[in-house]
Amino acid sequence: MYYRFLTAALLCVASFAPMAQAQTTYPLTIENCGVEVTFDAAPKTAVTVGQAGTELLYSLGLGDKVAGTSVWFTEVLSEFSELNAGVERLADNDPSFESVVDKRPDIVVVQYEWHIGPQGIVATREQFSDLGIPTFVLPADCWAKDNSTGSDGTRSAMFEMASIYAGVSQLAQIFDVSDQGDVLLADLKAREAAAIAKAAELDLQDASAVFWFSSAEMDIDPYVAGRKGPPGYMMDKLGLRNVVESDEEWPVVGWETIARANPSVIVVAEMDRRRFEADDVEKKLEFLRTDPVTSQMDAVKNDRIVILNAHSMDPSIRNITALETLAEALPKFDLQ
Repeated sequence: MYYRFLTAALLCVASFAPMAQAQTTYPLTIENCGVEVTFDAAPKTAVTVGQAGTELLYSLGLGDKVAGTSVWFTEVLSEFSELNAGVERLADNDPSFESVVDKRPDIVVVQYEWHIGPQGIVATREQFSDLGIPTFVLPADCWAKDNSTGSDGTRSAMFEMASIYAGVSQLAQIFDVSDQGDVLLADLKAREAAAIAKAAELDLQDASAVFWFSSAEMDIDPYVAGRKGPPGYMMDKLGLRNVVESDEEWPVVGWETIARANPSVIVVAEMDRRRFEADDVEKKLEFLRTDPVTSQMDAVKNDRIVILNAHSMDPSIRNITALETLAEALPKFDLQ
């Protein structure tokens, strides 16, 4: 429903573009994650390294500019299925430097610095710059965040949706589609406010939660959400206390420690990716209900488990949908 509205709104904006368009002035220089990037004109082609960037460009009406995608957690948003089917997928996971360069993009949109950054496993930003290819890292991955620590980085302050909104605004400016960016931002912000207001009505006093992303092995310590990433933001806005106190993005925490904290709600990630056995949500649920430790938690005994799309747990426009899903689920759990 949301995206049908958004598509109609974008078409409406486009129909009045000659009168209303807020045009970008080039050359445009943007400070992006500590790097100055200059665009002499709106990019005609883009490659995305990260699903968040792919879906953001699609949401801005820029699907025809995308020449290749990579790093997928789950299926693309359903309203973009047909569009995405016509775009080359360079890799399900990490693309090679050569495969990205071969597309000769005018911009590479990056979700994580650990893919393209100071020690990027695909390449550094300098390697692309040397070939005349600008890179743009989504601001959420470096906003009050140190990516030199741990595999996923450590946040120095709570994640803010403002970091997602900055990415929307800046990409809209780079591609000279600021009006489409304004429409998308207005809708996201309105939905965020409505979900937070809905949860506030519950007036939760001592409810807690844990977000389980995956595990390297089914029966070993899980990757769970630290207190300052997007899930931490969601818990904070919805009146839930995160039982995990680490500032790492996805720390490994023992099930015994989590069970002692006895979270009121357990949120588990659902994804199509299968790097690990625990990527399978059904195996997660089976583990929770049969393991001698996890099965004793109140959230498991009382079926206070919420399934969220994995991609909505990482910084992306899907964070709003996750917030809405949680706000809808909480009233059913009779938490106080």
